[in-house]
This record gives sequence, C-alpha cells and structure tokens, in this order.
Amino acid sequence: MALIVHKYGGTSMGSTERIRNVAKRVAKWARAGHQIVVVPSAMSGETNRLLGLAKELAPAKPGDAYSRELDMLASTGEQASSALLAIALQSEGQPSVSYAGWQVAIKTNSAFTKARIESIDDARVMGDLNAGKVVIITGFQGVDDNGNITTLGRGGSDTSAVAVAAALKADECLIYTDVDGVYTTDPRVVPEARRLQTVSFEEMLEMASMGSKVLQIRSVEFAGKYKVPMRVLSSFTPWDIDINEEAASGTLITFEEDEQMEQAVVSGIAFNRDEAKISVLGVPDKPGIAYQILGAVADANIEVDVIIQNLSKDGKTDFSFTVHRNDYAKTIDLLKEKVLPALGAAEVAGDAKICKVSIVGIGMRSHVGVASKMFRSLSEEGINIQMISTSEIKTSVVIDEKYMELAVRALHKAFDLDQA
Repeated sequence: MALIVHKYGGTSMGSTERIRNVAKRVAKWARAGHQIVVVPSAMSGETNRLLGLAKELAPAKPGDAYSRELDMLASTGEQASSALLAIALQSEGQPSVSYAGWQVAIKTNSAFTKARIESIDDARVMGDLNAGKVVIITGFQGVDDNGNITTLGRGGSDTSAVAVAAALKADECLIYTDVDGVYTTDPRVVPEARRLQTVSFEEMLEMASMGSKVLQIRSVEFAGKYKVPMRVLSSFTPWDIDINEEAASGTLITFEEDEQMEQAVVSGIAFNRDEAKISVLGVPDKPGIAYQILGAVADANIEVDVIIQNLSKDGKTDFSFTVHRNDYAKTIDLLKEKVLPALGAAEVAGDAKICKVSIVGIGMRSHVGVASKMFRSLSEEGINIQMISTSEIKTSVVIDEKYMELAVRALHKAFDLDQA
C-alpha cells in the first residue's frame, strides 16, 4: 500500500460530470489499497470570474490595495471544488473528507496573492488516512500566523500538491492535467512535438521557469528540494483504465541522469509570451547602479528575469531587464517616479510585445556549439535577438513576439526533436 497524492487542474474539475469522473478515478486507486490525498484546483474559469467581480468594484489596481480581500475571495474557488469532489466520492461509497488549507493547517508567510508555504501539519490528514478516508485539501491556499487566508499565486495548486506530498512523505505525486505528459514543445505550435517518457528534474525546472505551462515552477522547486517523485499524466483517459497502466503513463520527473538521457543534447523548447522588456537609458556607470534599479523593483515584489547592462560610453550605460507582462505598467511607473530622478538617468523605455524562447537539455553540459546552432537557426529565419541568457543546461533569447511560433518551429526542427 502506497501513499499517493493526486492533483487535478481546473479543466479536470471543469464540470460536475468531470468531477464525477475524477471521483471514480480516485475511488479506484483507494480501492486498490492506496492511501490517497487529492489536491484540486478551482473549476476552470472560476478564479478569473471571482477576480473579475473584484475588478468591477475596484478597477484601480486592486492587487495593491485589497490584496487580503482578494485572497479571501479567490480561495473560495478551491473550497467549492474540494467540497464537490468529497460529495462525489461519498456518493460512490468512498469515505472522504475535504479541508481548506487553514484547517490542515498549511502555514504560509503574509505575502498576500504570492504567499510562500512555511510548514504543513500532517497530523489531521494522517489520522483520516489511517481511518480509511480519502483526504481532499484545497490547493492554492494557506493561512498566515495572524489567521489570514493567503493564496500562493497563479498555478499554486501544483505547489500545494507537491508540498503536501513532501510533508506526508508520499510515495509519488501524480499531476493530472489536460495533456498526457511533458512534450518536446507545445504540440499546438509544433504538431510533430513528442511526449517525453522521462525528463530530469533540472530540465523540468528550466522548462517551467522558461515558460512551459505543464508544471508551475515553484512546484518543481519543491519537488527538487524534498525529492518528491512526480509524474505528469492525463485526467482525460478513461477513469477505469488499468491502474498499473495508468501508473506508468505520462512523463516521469526523474532525479537521476541515466546514459540515455545524457545522449539528448536538447530535450525541449520552452517559450513564454508573458514577458515585457524595460530599459533604463543613460544611467551613470558607477558602482551600485544595478542595485538601485533592481532593489526598488524587488521591494515592490516584482520578479525580474533576463538582465543585460551595456558597455559604458562617455560614463553612461543602458540597463535592460524583463518582468512579467502583468507587472509592466507598475514597473514603468515605479522607475519613473522613484528611480529615474534619483539616478539622473535619461529615460525609461519599454516593450510589452516581446517573448522568450529557450532550448533546454542536460546534454548541453558536454556538447559545444549548441548556442551557435540556435543563433544560426534564428538568423536563417530572419529573427533578430534582443537579449540572451544562459545557464549550464539552457540558452534563452528574447525576440519580437510576432516571431515566437516561427522560432519554436525552426529550433524544434534544427535539434531533431521530432525524431524518436
């Protein structure tokens, strides 16, 4: 008997019929003798609907002024889906109980809308599991030391599931989604994309950070830190599929590199169109400038990605970086109001129509010429590179958004990712 955590996304929970199918699938696993914890997302579209209502009432940057109340509001989506799943399981004759994050309790810090998990009390959950119940825990949320409900940000249910699996020392965390695994790239962009049977934790972390939407990056970080075995698989296979076949399906996130994996120079192409580029022009080239710019941005809880500082000319330099597109206007305003006057810079410029395309593969460690091959492929398609960022197993470029799909298709072909 194994302790297994199931996580179901919003599409999987998108209707009462789909919730009923999830219940049948979970009950199948429970009846096979496994202890099962389920972490569901809100029903598809529900969180956007709730936040849309808040925006109607307070359209002027509600995320800043009303963040506590937004967490109270957004958390109800997962609470509803958890209760509905418990009802569906009980109607199947499977004992179950649902809990909100604060009832477990999943303790977080007090960074509303972007909270971080600090600890999870497993006593109540283990008591129910040992009593033969399926335990359902709301994803995406927790509670701070002051008793306030907090949420973990977009995609936070993945993080909740992996954190719960780590706290319970689960044998495996199964992430059920609307796709049947991790692909070499998005099949909607490249129809020839292949599903990967295995992918290393490091590759998955890079792919998630570079824009792959299959797993949320914080969930992969959690899995790596606590060595939680993960598998990405589809919730749209028939619920009564053979349990052994289901347990071996999808893509396994591994923590050891084998010889076969090392042969793949590039495992996948990731892309992200949710970014924007900001440039601070004519900055005095002296020590501490980067801190003055990015320190103010970090204090505003804005995450920065690619960073470039140009060579100095006449004692001046240009400093560019990327942020999430949702933070673009906020960052521009912050720099103009607080940073620009203090620095004596010439101006702040921005471009919200850029994207990031990345090649990822652990084989890049032991092969030369991978980046140059990437750059040549983009050049042959007439695609200009605006920024470049690298790590040991990935190379990312920032390009004009309109060339994103062309770039992904060209790179997928150049690195023979359509070949089995």
